[in-house]
Amino acid sequence: MAEGVVALLIAKLGFALAKEAATFGASLLCNEASAIRGLFGEIREAKEELESMHAYLQGAERFKDTDETTRIFVNKIRGFAFEIEDVVDEFTYKLEDKHGGFTKRMKKRVKHIKAWHRLTLKLQDIKGRLQSADRRKVRYSMREMDREGRNGGHSRSADHSLNLVRGEDLVGIEKNKDKLMHWLVGDLEEPRSKIATIWGMGGVGKTTLVHHVYTAVKMDFNISVWISVSSSYQVEDLLKKIASELGIPNSVANGNRSLVEVIHNHLEGSNYLIILDDVWNVDVWFKIRNAFPTESTGRFVITTRIQEVALLATKTYTIKLEPLERDYAWQLFCNEAFWNNDNKTCPEELEKLAQMFLNKCGGLPIAIACVGRLLSCRHPTYSQWESLYEELESQLSNNVILDVNIVLKVSLEDLPTDLKNCFLHCTIFPEGRLFGRKRLIRHWIAAGFIKEAGSKSLEEVAEGYLYELVNRSLLQVVQRNSYGRVRRCRMHDIIRVLALAKSEEESFCQFYNGSRPFYTENTRRLSIQGTSREQLTVLSSATSLRSLHVFDSHLRIDFLEAFLRPFSLLSTLDLQGVQIKRLPKMVFNLFNLRFLGLRDTHIEYLPKEIGRLQNLEVLDACKAMLSALPVEVATLRKLKYLFVITVPAGAYGRFVVFDGIQVPKAIGNLTDLLALQYIEANSEVLCHLGCLTKLRTFGISKVRNGHCADLCGAITKMVHLVHVGIFALDQTEVLQLEALRLPPTVSKVEIYAQLDERTLPQFVSSSSKLINLTDLALCWSKLYEDSFACLMGLHGLVKLVLGKAYDGEELHFRATSLPKLKALGIWGAPNLNRVAIEQGAMKNIVDLILRDCPVLDDLPHGIEHLRTLEYLELHNISEELTRKLQTNEESKERDEDWMKINHVRRVVVI
Repeated sequence: MAEGVVALLIAKLGFALAKEAATFGASLLCNEASAIRGLFGEIREAKEELESMHAYLQGAERFKDTDETTRIFVNKIRGFAFEIEDVVDEFTYKLEDKHGGFTKRMKKRVKHIKAWHRLTLKLQDIKGRLQSADRRKVRYSMREMDREGRNGGHSRSADHSLNLVRGEDLVGIEKNKDKLMHWLVGDLEEPRSKIATIWGMGGVGKTTLVHHVYTAVKMDFNISVWISVSSSYQVEDLLKKIASELGIPNSVANGNRSLVEVIHNHLEGSNYLIILDDVWNVDVWFKIRNAFPTESTGRFVITTRIQEVALLATKTYTIKLEPLERDYAWQLFCNEAFWNNDNKTCPEELEKLAQMFLNKCGGLPIAIACVGRLLSCRHPTYSQWESLYEELESQLSNNVILDVNIVLKVSLEDLPTDLKNCFLHCTIFPEGRLFGRKRLIRHWIAAGFIKEAGSKSLEEVAEGYLYELVNRSLLQVVQRNSYGRVRRCRMHDIIRVLALAKSEEESFCQFYNGSRPFYTENTRRLSIQGTSREQLTVLSSATSLRSLHVFDSHLRIDFLEAFLRPFSLLSTLDLQGVQIKRLPKMVFNLFNLRFLGLRDTHIEYLPKEIGRLQNLEVLDACKAMLSALPVEVATLRKLKYLFVITVPAGAYGRFVVFDGIQVPKAIGNLTDLLALQYIEANSEVLCHLGCLTKLRTFGISKVRNGHCADLCGAITKMVHLVHVGIFALDQTEVLQLEALRLPPTVSKVEIYAQLDERTLPQFVSSSSKLINLTDLALCWSKLYEDSFACLMGLHGLVKLVLGKAYDGEELHFRATSLPKLKALGIWGAPNLNRVAIEQGAMKNIVDLILRDCPVLDDLPHGIEHLRTLEYLELHNISEELTRKLQTNEESKERDEDWMKINHVRRVVVI
């Protein structure tokens, strides 16, 4: 993986050299010009040398485990690359340091002359040591590498990444699936708790089986949650996670009552399903079991590798998973290796080789999936497959069952360089932690892993990388949104263990949790995951650190201040969830900082020193305590993402109106911004927003009627918008948005405002041309039958939400209307008494929610036509309909209303 380090460095050297012309175009002192010229020359030579090495390293990676000389040399190259990066970062900072008045800047320039000479000598020294190492190396190329180069590899592009694993690709689980489903839902009338356990070796498919069953049966329970447990769990953290997944607000969980009592009361009287995935110790259950009411119908599924934990099962409700039988293994192999073929069958000429690959996997599903997907990235020719098999053979003795470590290793080697870095970056997250798509993508972009490709944006390229990692079984999708896009994912436990070993071996990332030895030499990324502080003092020698990710919410400000002092070259500082009220002053000395993560912190203000972070690209202060940004933020010309969403105190529920924060009127100077959410509207700021033409995400709040003309004019100039949110000052503010013209790139629109009677028809008329619009939320809009009918023309909608937006008496869905809609939510319709659905309307609907409709006396007419409907929620409807449905629930088979919805998997009436 040293080639990943070198590739990033080559790009960084290129950026540094791009400054050469501008530097010499400025007025320079004679000695200054000479010193800088020499340094630029050394940087150029270093870049050329590294470019020559990069191709060598890609081949050497395959042999460094079997060739000691190669391993030593590759490690030395990595170390030299780190040293060169330190030089270039310091040079770039000093070159761009223009703070202070004329006299101060001149003093700096004179002082920097010595620095230029020092850095030049350092690069010369590194180059000399690199050449010496090269001479000690017998040769750069080897016969095996030459052969590898001739055979060549073929990696799938990110465009193929949308072919995700489907339910029908799961094999060998039918018997166990039926058994587990019977245990969980066979007798839900029995008011007692039952525990089922699934156990077996890592990678044998425990989580896959349980997730498949969980998806199938969760609608049969009032409450269903999936909890990932780790080997280093803390009871309080685990209970907090359970409370969070149950939707219990933090304010309730953090009150005087214990978490056990809060969870117990929340579940009491319900039938609930709880999955505890990857439990390593029986103590986990005994320490949390009092949180679950025994008098309710509770079903638990525990997955584990430990037989002792499996014995927690009720009666004989335990399943031990073994490696797949040969027929199932072959079926899985073919599904993965030939996923792109209609019949998913192996060509006859490859069958012998395929069986040889399968023998190496020993029936382990994760190994079969890795090998199959690796082969799917190669041309289905005998020579290509034979080449890959020889690669595997070269790392194994004869007749040894393939170790997943080898599969992972070869899978990593087959990844493009940038994708390798993206994958290893996922090791920063603690065991069992889910990570969101957006957060991951921003980290990757800020770290320089993502490069634009053709007409694709950085985000699109990064999302393609994410799907590629999912397709290669290196990441698991845990949650998707309404459109099928990944929302949250995780790393399989086996993959994570092996990836951590690779990450530490490559000095890519290390994690500290207070329970393991830690080595700081050449550490570039550090993930702090423990609460113990004593041993962290050893980290002060890790001066080469570039990224720091803190997952310890209790870290104190004084400790953080002292801890950060040695890390002057830090480029990423992510403090998400750390409960501090101000930033350490040391942060503003981090000239190299690209990513500053303050999400979910208690930061109350940002000082003017924020303007010193001239390389900052991401400032994520979403749900912090900020109310305004200093004027100096407008000087951060490299800023791409600015998230300053705040949530009003006490806000909880489906419709939270985000508060914007005050931003300087010079915000229009930040012309590289891709995302800006949410700012407070005012006339001075609105006049400058039209300069932000690169924006893809834009949100604004506290909009008044008088702002509309300027706001519409500014948005018209944002020709790349994908997501736009407009929040009025309050529910009574009427906005005239008839001049709003959105670009065809828009896919998500949120408007929380009363709309002028001319606005909606005008908006829908223009929106009908928005071929990418899939998500629309209208709140407070005062819609009636005629204006609602306009929405039927938005045929591309996948999700439609109306919150306190409909004042009409009837909703009528015409045949063929909203053909792609999967989720419809109607909240707060005080006059709605009838819903009519013609046959053919909403033919793909999955979720239907009608909430706070107090005069709705009947089920939607025609609801029986919605054959794809899986979830129906009727909340705070008329007392008559509520009573009728709840009274007849026990006689569903004879009740006319229940017969209309007997095809719906889950119906909730509250």
